[in-house]
Amino acid sequence: MKKRNYWPLFFIAIFTFTFSMVIWTVMSAIKTPVHEDKSFLSSYHIMDVEFNEIVDYNEKFSKKYNLKMKINDKEFDGIVLNDVFLSQRVIDQKSMHKDIFKMGINNISFDLTTKDGVKVPNFKISFKVTRTTNSYSDIDINNDETKNDKFTFNLEKAGNWNITGILETNDGEKGFFYIKSNATNK
Repeated sequence: MKKRNYWPLFFIAIFTFTFSMVIWTVMSAIKTPVHEDKSFLSSYHIMDVEFNEIVDYNEKFSKKYNLKMKINDKEFDGIVLNDVFLSQRVIDQKSMHKDIFKMGINNISFDLTTKDGVKVPNFKISFKVTRTTNSYSDIDINNDETKNDKFTFNLEKAGNWNITGILETNDGEKGFFYIKSNATNK
């Protein structure tokens, strides 16, 4: 009886398994939807080019105006942009924006005044509340018609959420904000 060498069959089996895993990975990637990031209500291509201009806009805006943003029970002073640079894990550990949202009805209000303390009338607000992983739950809010500065929105899921938007005064000054937080079952 002749002894058979099974190493070639083992090699063919490993090669076939590896090749099928490569095909499976490519097919899975093709079926996964792509959600374009809309930070600051623009595409990420525009953000890559114009981010320094946004920082400049915020510096000019902060020299001229005071902004108080109140989300539920927490109040924040000034234009918030630093969360862009932080991962969700860092925010969970260190940020003052942790747990500002709750599942269900949330309230946000904007109080914009000049440095002299005069309330700025009829400023435009456009912002988006979005999940960090996809765009299925996006909530777009603006005050184009109402000129209101208080808003209510409903978050149906717990987890990580971003709020990003633009404030624009009647004289064309713009301020951009970006807040990362999470919604809890409170």
